[in-house]
Amino acid sequence: MVHAVGMRTLSLDLRERIVAACDAEQGTREEVARRFGVSIGMVKKLLLQRRRTNDLGHRHRYSGRKPRILPGYRDGLAGLVAAEPDLTLAQIKERLAMPCTVPAVHQALIALGLTYKKRRSTPPSKTGPMSPKRGGSGRPGKARSRPPGSSSSTKRRPRRT
Repeated sequence: MVHAVGMRTLSLDLRERIVAACDAEQGTREEVARRFGVSIGMVKKLLLQRRRTNDLGHRHRYSGRKPRILPGYRDGLAGLVAAEPDLTLAQIKERLAMPCTVPAVHQALIALGLTYKKRRSTPPSKTGPMSPKRGGSGRPGKARSRPPGSSSSTKRRPRRT
């Protein structure tokens, strides 16, 4: 009996039959793989998984990126930011001896709902223009380098008729 499974997850029953066939030495791994319609790599993976975990079940819940900032760090992070809000991200990472990058500390602050924005201790500037207006050159009007309506292009514009 051949199972065409492609990229789908193998049922627990099929996993057990594959491993049982290997245990009963009903052929080489290649022959077992061909018999059950799976890859040789899948047969090897199932045997390795059983040897490591003594389980053939699905392991999807263990896949994916693992969090570097564990819940214990999150509690310390919230307390440290509340106590000392002027710390930089690098200083927070250093104080808590966190095994992550500085951007990960930033993401953890966002996940905790804490905003992180360094603010200057000086009062904000006025909203109006800060520079004095430029003085005139003393001439009544500025001379133009080209007549109005003309272009600085070297190609002549066709005449209107």
